[in-house]
Amino acid sequence: MIHTQLLQASGPPSAGPPSAAPSGGAAPPAAPTGSSTGTPPAGGTPGGCAGQGGMGGNTFLIFPLLIGVMYFFTIRPEQKRRKEQDTWTKSLKKGDEVVTSGGVIGRISGLSDTTVTLEVQEKVRIKVLRSSVTGKAPGASATTASEPEKK
Repeated sequence: MIHTQLLQASGPPSAGPPSAAPSGGAAPPAAPTGSSTGTPPAGGTPGGCAGQGGMGGNTFLIFPLLIGVMYFFTIRPEQKRRKEQDTWTKSLKKGDEVVTSGGVIGRISGLSDTTVTLEVQEKVRIKVLRSSVTGKAPGASATTASEPEKK
């Protein structure tokens, strides 16, 4: 009879906090939490952090891969484009039709190391930095002779 009273007083094991046991029995022990008792909780590792052990090695692999991907997809193509632009800018010659970064279209009438003189209309010339020339003018032919030859 005492055994049935003890079972009724304590209830099922997962019913919540243990209730006070009757005078003749002891309360069931509480479930271990892991950090204070040295035993891991159910399904985990000591300390309560599951999967913590293998994460350090993956971190050392992820960062170099991320840097490598960034280099090959962003930095390297930009360096290649810049090198091509510098080569093209150095190859400019008198008579080329070009456009500036401000949108001005003109024919090169003079060159120096750092500047380009553009003729935007007959007898109207402007001087711009060589670095502001961004490309060939739209509709400019591969040959620089835009006027047809007369026979």
